[in-house]
Amino acid sequence: MKRRIPFFIGAGLLLALGLLGIYLLGMLTPYQETLDHGPSPEAQANPYLAAEQFLRKQGLQVQRADGLEALKDLPSAGQTLLLLGDRSRMTPKQAERLLAWAAKGGHLLFVAERLWDDDEGKSGDLLLDSLGIQQYQSDGLDDQDSAATAEQDRADDKYDAEAEAQSAADDDNAYPELTQLYLENEDAPAYFNFDTDFHLYDAENRAHAWANSDAATHLLQLYHGDGLISVVSDSWIWQNQSIGDYDNAWLLWYMTQDSQVTLLYRADRDDLISLLLEHFPHALVALALLLAFGLWHLGMRQGPLQLPASRHRRQLQEHLRGSADFLLRHNGQHSLLHGLQQDIQRRARQRHPGFERLAVAEQWQTLSRLTRQPSSVISQAMRPPPKQRLAAADFTRQVANLQTLRNAL
Repeated sequence: MKRRIPFFIGAGLLLALGLLGIYLLGMLTPYQETLDHGPSPEAQANPYLAAEQFLRKQGLQVQRADGLEALKDLPSAGQTLLLLGDRSRMTPKQAERLLAWAAKGGHLLFVAERLWDDDEGKSGDLLLDSLGIQQYQSDGLDDQDSAATAEQDRADDKYDAEAEAQSAADDDNAYPELTQLYLENEDAPAYFNFDTDFHLYDAENRAHAWANSDAATHLLQLYHGDGLISVVSDSWIWQNQSIGDYDNAWLLWYMTQDSQVTLLYRADRDDLISLLLEHFPHALVALALLLAFGLWHLGMRQGPLQLPASRHRRQLQEHLRGSADFLLRHNGQHSLLHGLQQDIQRRARQRHPGFERLAVAEQWQTLSRLTRQPSSVISQAMRPPPKQRLAAADFTRQVANLQTLRNAL
């Protein structure tokens, strides 16, 4: 009987654990959770990736271009060039090449980049200035510009009476901040969320189609030679985060239909410094710190600072050297050499009375006999110094010779 007690206890514990497990499993509720890891690296590197994929799904041939060099091999007929990148460094020759490409039958679509400057009479955007298109800020439009915009809206002879009536009826629509595009034989307009802070104005009245919001005009289309040019106030509606809003994707298809599409993200290549800053910022910071530490190490002193000697410890030799340096800086070499020569002549007069009355050659012979130095040394030392400044070695040599003669007298 005692042997069965542990068996019953173990069986009871197992039964209790089993019942507890069944209870806990019954309390659990399965659910699904989706983790958003954000856009893929390809989408982060390409803001118009969704636009490319959308156009390909519509059966259009889409290719990318890294620069305007692609125009050399790009035919004009049947081609649409979407110039969506920065054009701040575009040259006048490149702008002429783009407009010439469009005039041969191509469709050029680009983004207006700069505002019109009334004082300078230009915006600085080479393409806008060449086409006579001006960009303003919507909140800065005056009454004259607003009247001109309203007149331009009413001048579209391609809209029939029904479309104009529909447009007037839609003036009080629920989306005044959206850009509206009316098409023939359509009951309702297409809507796009262009940035309403900017307004495009056709100064030369060349545009044959446009799209407006209540605040401004955001799309202009005009013929250029045998081709077509479209100007938009911004291209953010076609970036990855916005192309799915409203009719943005439809507008991109409508502008590029029945053509091959080339997407140009930038009109010029980044320079080496920009690429390094973009891809290797940490390496550049490390290099800058390394250069700074290297310059600090090279500029650091290799020993303690030498304090100036106390005035009470200066020797006579230091005073003499300082006096000589002072005389050399202020009076020049000639003064020092002339002073030594006069000192030699004074000592020679003491050793040989009547020395000053002798001829120069006889004086040099007397000095040679008194100092026991060769005549060549005497003549070189006692010769008047030249007018031009002597080299440091020649000056030192002549001073040494004069001191030797003086010490020998």
